[in-house]
Amino acid sequence: MNKNTSRNAKSIIICLLTFCLFLTAFYFMNNGDKQEPKYSEIISMFKNNEVQTFELDLTTGAMVYNTFKEPKTPKKYNVKSVSIFLDDIRDSVNEYNEANPDNQISFNYKVTNSRSWILSLLPILISVAGLVFFGWFIMKKMGDSINGEASRSLGFGKVKAKIANESKDSKTFEDVAGCDEEKEDLEELVDFLKDPNKFTELGARIPKGVLLVGPPGTGKTLLAKAVAGEAGVPFLSISGSDFVEMYVGVGASRVRDLFNQAMKKAPAIVFIDEIDAVGRHRGTGMGNSNDEREQTLNQLLVEMDGFGTNSGVIIMAATNRPDVLDPALLRPGRFDRQITVNKPDLKGREDILKVHARNKPLAPDVDFSDIAKNTMGFTGADLENLLNEAALLAARRHKHAVSAADIQDSSIKVMMGAEKKSHKYSDKAKKLTAYHEAGHAVVSYYLEYCDPVQEISIIPRGLGAGGYTMYQPQEENYASKNEMLSSLVSLLGGRVAEEISLEDISTGASNDLQRATQICRDMVAKYGMSDDIGPVVYSDESQEVFLGKDYSHVNNYSEATSARIDSEIERMMRNAYDLTKNILTTHNDKLVLVAETLLDKEKISREEFETLMKTGALPVDDEENAEETSADETEPKDEVSENISEEADAESEDNTVEASDDIVVEDTQKTEEEPVSKEEPTEEDNEESIENND
Repeated sequence: MNKNTSRNAKSIIICLLTFCLFLTAFYFMNNGDKQEPKYSEIISMFKNNEVQTFELDLTTGAMVYNTFKEPKTPKKYNVKSVSIFLDDIRDSVNEYNEANPDNQISFNYKVTNSRSWILSLLPILISVAGLVFFGWFIMKKMGDSINGEASRSLGFGKVKAKIANESKDSKTFEDVAGCDEEKEDLEELVDFLKDPNKFTELGARIPKGVLLVGPPGTGKTLLAKAVAGEAGVPFLSISGSDFVEMYVGVGASRVRDLFNQAMKKAPAIVFIDEIDAVGRHRGTGMGNSNDEREQTLNQLLVEMDGFGTNSGVIIMAATNRPDVLDPALLRPGRFDRQITVNKPDLKGREDILKVHARNKPLAPDVDFSDIAKNTMGFTGADLENLLNEAALLAARRHKHAVSAADIQDSSIKVMMGAEKKSHKYSDKAKKLTAYHEAGHAVVSYYLEYCDPVQEISIIPRGLGAGGYTMYQPQEENYASKNEMLSSLVSLLGGRVAEEISLEDISTGASNDLQRATQICRDMVAKYGMSDDIGPVVYSDESQEVFLGKDYSHVNNYSEATSARIDSEIERMMRNAYDLTKNILTTHNDKLVLVAETLLDKEKISREEFETLMKTGALPVDDEENAEETSADETEPKDEVSENISEEADAESEDNTVEASDDIVVEDTQKTEEEPVSKEEPTEEDNEESIENND
């Protein structure tokens, strides 16, 4: 409204200025000459015999005359009344001509045609026409503005849904990978849209609504588009935020319009992306600030109930926050089916990489299985972005194909940020970072349940990360107690390495300590892994403000229990710290070796690190030297493998170093015993563990 009003005001001002300029020009055209003399002055000139010649138009009164003083300069005068003028000058002219027969006043009288009246009235007619046109233009603009505002006001209730039919950009199930089970559930919808009689004959009712739930980037919207592409039906797509406006009743009106459009185009698919924007719990917030959103949600519930059975319209929605949705929206008869789209597993990531690599030239050394192993926790969007970053990196390196090195460098860039080689550290800071990262890596090497080290670097990356230690994660779903304790000890490796080697500690381990404390808290209060506290869950993460829950957070346990939890967390942290210190003190030579190598190379790969830990030297290219080096391997990892157990053997106190009630590490001198077999590790979050020196 404001934009249209300002636009109309600008047009009116321009028209006024144009008209004023026109009138000004017309005035000066008609009044550009010098001011005419008065009538009495003209008569006096004739009576004083100053006029030499004159010519008078008896029709218009226009007179052109010359004087004796300026005979070659004609002058103009417009006589108001020709008859009166002639009566006033006739006697003077006749007397002068009789007295001066040799130098008489010559004059001429003429009569113009009647068309001259039209010519004389032409400027007036043009002015009147300009005024009429200007008035008509102003009235038209005002009418258009009023009609436009009215149409826009009526159009507020119309939904602006994107309608996609079969086209070059249509998606099919071939374009979707890494979610085979989800596609099987959605194939029923495709079959119903193609052949509804197949289900109606058996008395089956197709789900009215399908809710796609999963983390961001897992392909929920892509799955919905693939269903529409497979079925070949109209696909009406709209975001949940498009329903909500500042005007009262607009959201409900748009919901009605959306369902009316869908019924006209049936069979069709209506897809509402980010439905949590309009489908949140009712009754949240304070006051009446959410009344409009709740009205929109109520209208959505009514419209979904109003659908007839097997009407040919299927409602699909996507969200990554199913916990905030209103329960009435999820009951049977509305969103009958919920399909969880999780992050892809190892095979799923490999299939997704193949899909996104169709239009990219790849080098022969690219192995999708290896990339999939190193990208645990990546979603489909993350993998697509990874390949795109690799292609951009290959282009910057003037390559004609994307190599495995490009993908590896891009994966580290995506997770850790770009390298900041131009940022120069002091020798002291560089040494501290090297020992910090070496502490992480060395401790992890001697932990049975820790993931193998993939890369160590002291090159700054990202926001404040002075270095990093990257691990090769394992493909599992859950994290065991032993694995969490190993992660705890590994996180403390940087801080302990600073204390042992430099006899000082820094703020670089702040993030490590924060993550370690969170692991302890989760083990005690969330997973029930503490022997002292017991298998009781004390954390309550569901009670979030403004989600239909309580405004104030109240602990569901006593102050005494809270003190016990804090005491147990502190005990676990101290025991893990002591164990970490014991490992690095025992293997201080390895710590120094890795740190000095980092100071020299700035980056160590997995192969180089394992060779350093086994042989004490970096791998060499010469085969003979390599054989000699391999023959000198005397200290395998299993020699100092940790036995993380809940029960400590009292009889082996001489052979073990007890760090806590939960963590026991084997004595480094005990080499004749058979190493403890490594169990298949599991992880809860399916994400690659990375320790950063912030």
